[in-house]
Amino acid sequence: MFYSLKGTLTHTEPGFAVVECGGIGFKCFTTMNTLRALPPLGSETKLFTHLNVREDALDLFGFATQAELSCFKTLTNVSGVGPKVGLSILSELAPERLAIAVSAGDFKALTRASGVGPKLAQRIVLELRDKVAKLSVDAPAGLPSGAGIPSAAGHASEAIGALTVLGYSPSDAAVVVARLDSSLPTEELIRLSLKAMGSRL
Repeated sequence: MFYSLKGTLTHTEPGFAVVECGGIGFKCFTTMNTLRALPPLGSETKLFTHLNVREDALDLFGFATQAELSCFKTLTNVSGVGPKVGLSILSELAPERLAIAVSAGDFKALTRASGVGPKLAQRIVLELRDKVAKLSVDAPAGLPSGAGIPSAAGHASEAIGALTVLGYSPSDAAVVVARLDSSLPTEELIRLSLKAMGSRL
């Protein structure tokens, strides 16, 4: 329903920010990473949003980047991960760090988030890695087989796999990563890819 909000930042507290648009203040639940990225109060800001509909409430979630929003949606599709846990994870791990942790099978990194125990962390890693593995069979022409998962194909394939964890399609991720220097570290490839994808929005 709401793709994004652009207006004046009027209030922040741990866990949410208020953006005023046309005289209406929208309360957006968000992550600590987004709160740190916001401008001073009274400045114009833009948040990418997701509306969560429940029987007793309409909750609006806002994020500083499209990557963080995509990652939030991907996380909350995992069984046992609700919006609160999704925000908690993304408050501890930026999208690129989360993607790398999932691709590497590092579930312990997720347990740093409040409300995430070892069993849930393992489930998140397993479900998201399975998603990447299934998508990898459709790797675009010109890329190594298995480009969607970490393999001998190198940093580029790891970056593509990590980007699919964030909700991007393997084909879109491959096109962007292919333009970069594959000798760069995986995290740098992810960061540059997210920047390039964000500039097209």
